[in-house]
Amino acid sequence: MPSLSRITEGVPLVAIVATFALGGIGGLAAMVAGLPLAMLLGSMVTTAAAAMLGVRFFGHAPAVPQSWRFVLVPVIGVAIGASFPQDFIDQAQRWWVTIAALFAFIPVAHALGYALFHKLGRLSPQTAYYAAMPGGFVESLDMGEKAGADMTMLIMLQFLRLILCIVLIPIGFSIFEGHAVGSGAGMSLGPRSTLTALDVGVLGFLAVAGWLIASKLRIPAAVLAGPLLLSGLAHATGFTDAAPPIWTIQVTQWVMGTSLGVRLAGFTKGQAGVAVVLSLTQISLVLLIALGVGLVLAGPVGEPVAAVILAFAPGGVTEMSLVALSLHLSAVYVTLHHLARIILTVFVARLGQRFLPPAV
Repeated sequence: MPSLSRITEGVPLVAIVATFALGGIGGLAAMVAGLPLAMLLGSMVTTAAAAMLGVRFFGHAPAVPQSWRFVLVPVIGVAIGASFPQDFIDQAQRWWVTIAALFAFIPVAHALGYALFHKLGRLSPQTAYYAAMPGGFVESLDMGEKAGADMTMLIMLQFLRLILCIVLIPIGFSIFEGHAVGSGAGMSLGPRSTLTALDVGVLGFLAVAGWLIASKLRIPAAVLAGPLLLSGLAHATGFTDAAPPIWTIQVTQWVMGTSLGVRLAGFTKGQAGVAVVLSLTQISLVLLIALGVGLVLAGPVGEPVAAVILAFAPGGVTEMSLVALSLHLSAVYVTLHHLARIILTVFVARLGQRFLPPAV
C-alpha cells in the first residue's frame, strides 16, 4: 500500500485541505456571481492569486497533488460519451470539413505565435517556437527542454495558453449573448435522476476500462479519450443510458481549477507580467482566426459558430471539453477536434524544429 507521502506527493495534508477550501470558496463565489464555468474559473483564480501573492498555509505555499485531477478527468470523458447523439454517424460525416481546416490552422497559428514571441517578446528561437505550439502541453515542454529553451518562460506561456482560453471563451460568449451562458445561467450539465448501484458500476467500468485501453493503445489524452470513446459506444448501442450527475462535473471543475491555479507558485511578478501580455496577444489573435473559421464553416458542418470557435481554440482538451459541456455545445464535436489538434500540433512541431538555429 502506498504511503501517505506518496499519495500527497510530499505536500502536507493540512496545506492540501486549506488549498482546496480556498478553491471551493472561490468557485462558490463565482457561482453566486453568475460566472460561466464557475467552479473551474473561481477556484483557479483564487488559488492562482494566493500562489502569486505568496500566501502560506501552515508554512507551506498553496499546493495540491497534480495527479489527483487525473482521477477525475475520466468523469468528463464518460459525460461526453453519454451525450453522443443517435445520429452521430450522420453528423460526423459533415465534420471532415473542419478537421481538414485544422491542417491549415495549426501551422498558421504556430507561425503567428512564434513571430510574436520571438520578434515582439525577444525570446530565443527555441523558447518562442515551443511556447507557440497551439497544443500538446507536455510534449512542448519535453521538446523545449531538449532544445535548450528558457523553461521558466516556456512553462508560463504554455500554462497561460490553457488558462486564458478557459477565462476568455466563456466570458466572451456571455458578453456576445448578452447574458450568462451554460452553468453560469443555472443550466444543468447532466441528468438529475438518481443513479442505481448498477448505473454507478457501469459508469465506473467505462471510465477505468476506457482509460486503460486508451493508454495501452497510446491514444493522445488517453485519460479523457478512452472513457469518452467507450462511453460513446456504450450509449450509442443502448447498453446504458446513465450519465454522471451534475455534482460530479462540479467536483471535477473544482479539483481541476484548484490544480491549475496553484501551478503559478514560484513565478516572479515580472515574469508573469511579460508572459501575460504576450500570451493574451497570441490567444486573442488565434481566437480571431478561429472566429473567421467558424463564420465560414459553421454552416457546412452543421454546428453553431460557437462550437467551431471552441473546437479551434488553443486550450487544453479536457478544459475545452468542460467548457463545451457547460455551454451546452456538442462536446463530442469539440473533443474530437481537440484530439486531432494535439496530434497535428506535435507532428507539425517535430517537422519544423529542424529549421531552428542552434541554441546559444
